Amino acid sequence: MYYYYDYTWIVLLPAMIFTFITQARISSAYRNYSRIRISTGITGAEAARRMMDANGLSGVTINILKTGNSLTNFYDPKTKTLNLSKDVYSSNSIASVCIACHEVGHAIQDATHYAPLAFRNGIVPFVNLTQMLSWPLIFFGLIMSTVSPYGSLMFTIGVVCFLFVILFHLVTLPVEFNASNRALEQMRLLKMCNEDDYIGSRDVLRAAAMTYVAALATAVASLLRILLLAGGRRR
Repeated sequence: MYYYYDYTWIVLLPAMIFTFITQARISSAYRNYSRIRISTGITGAEAARRMMDANGLSGVTINILKTGNSLTNFYDPKTKTLNLSKDVYSSNSIASVCIACHEVGHAIQDATHYAPLAFRNGIVPFVNLTQMLSWPLIFFGLIMSTVSPYGSLMFTIGVVCFLFVILFHLVTLPVEFNASNRALEQMRLLKMCNEDDYIGSRDVLRAAAMTYVAALATAVASLLRILLLAGGRRR
């Protein structure tokens, strides 16, 4: 009887563990600081409005999302709207305020034409296409590579497509870290928090940012595993 051991999982395992840890950290940080009222008593929506008005974004409207969980919040550059979950919109917790301000950070990036955000938004349609094509091309390319030269070509195109997905994750890092830095700076500048609130907000936003680092690590590890599998099949 023949047994096959896929050693390439060793490459992916650390990234999977890192992702699990980061998800646990953001869940824990949000859970802890969503129970603590911010010293100024303002809600996420009020904090967002104050930060946007102070930065000349009075035309950006705030919507309440009817679906999604508490961590489903985003700024839409197409409609110029800030979209907050019900909990973040109405809660006066430290977590809700800093998350709302983080999303306003993206609105400020959009208004000031922050280069990494503009680049990321510009490649989204292309990345969506390459992400959809990459895995089928890689999978069928690996299967066909032993019987046809077109299989190797298909595999190579799939890898190139996946590199664009990695590029998207890479450029997301400065976008997210910058939005968090803007949020923390504005919370202090506009006197929306005291020092304890600031520390709690920093903990929440740092934990959230690490989820994007984990996404990049997982994508890179997945590509390395694919290349190892391809190398093994060629031997």
